Amino acid sequence: MRVVVIIPSRYGSTRFDGKPLAIICGKPMIQWVCQRAMQAKCIASVHVATDDSRIRDAVDRFGGSVVMTSAKCRSGTDRVAEAAEQLGLDARDVVVNIQGDQPLVDPRCFDAVVKPFYDDPTVKMSTLAFAIVDKREMTDPKDVKVAFDNNGNALYFSRATIPHGRDGSSDFETYKHLGVYAYTKEFLKCFRSLTPGRLEDVEKLEQLRAMEHGHRIRVVVTPYDSPEVDLPVDIQRIEEKMAAMGLC
Repeated sequence: MRVVVIIPSRYGSTRFDGKPLAIICGKPMIQWVCQRAMQAKCIASVHVATDDSRIRDAVDRFGGSVVMTSAKCRSGTDRVAEAAEQLGLDARDVVVNIQGDQPLVDPRCFDAVVKPFYDDPTVKMSTLAFAIVDKREMTDPKDVKVAFDNNGNALYFSRATIPHGRDGSSDFETYKHLGVYAYTKEFLKCFRSLTPGRLEDVEKLEQLRAMEHGHRIRVVVTPYDSPEVDLPVDIQRIEEKMAAMGLC
């Protein structure tokens, strides 16, 4: 079983055009994500999947691997699935999908999200969660929350606060969903063929599609947060964190 990271990356964005190439501590953001992924112990290779020549050229400059995909891909998952086909992966190989806007992702996150595939042969899809420390994230719809059962399988993902204390209490852990997924190549192909779901449309969360069609998602709790860059204003915050970690 090979484990391959594929980072879907597009240039256009309504909120932050050219985000993958935004410079953070002297490097394009996509370079940080690639290099963090390559430090994981379990990863055989890391690839950027894009349809944009500017992103391709930037990845080439720092020696990364690029898979050129169709401009018609509707989502990041479609782009990852197309790249997995081009790479000729086996049905049992595991594909890790991480967005290119998480320059602080901890390499240990990749090892954690893949571990269920070694421990349980029935697992087809997994993702990460982090116990919320910043209370603002509990109510911010930008930060997706997740609830899971005693076996670690997702019960629901929402932009709302879940669980919600009936009496206004918040004296319990709330988990933030981190945008790192892993799937078998076989299930990734299946996922791509599923029709969009009602809850997916309401929440605008693609992972709900799998659950609406009856598929389980194993949730792995990690102690390592992975803050995202959503807007240009976020770059200063990320650079301050990197400086504190000695990365720049």
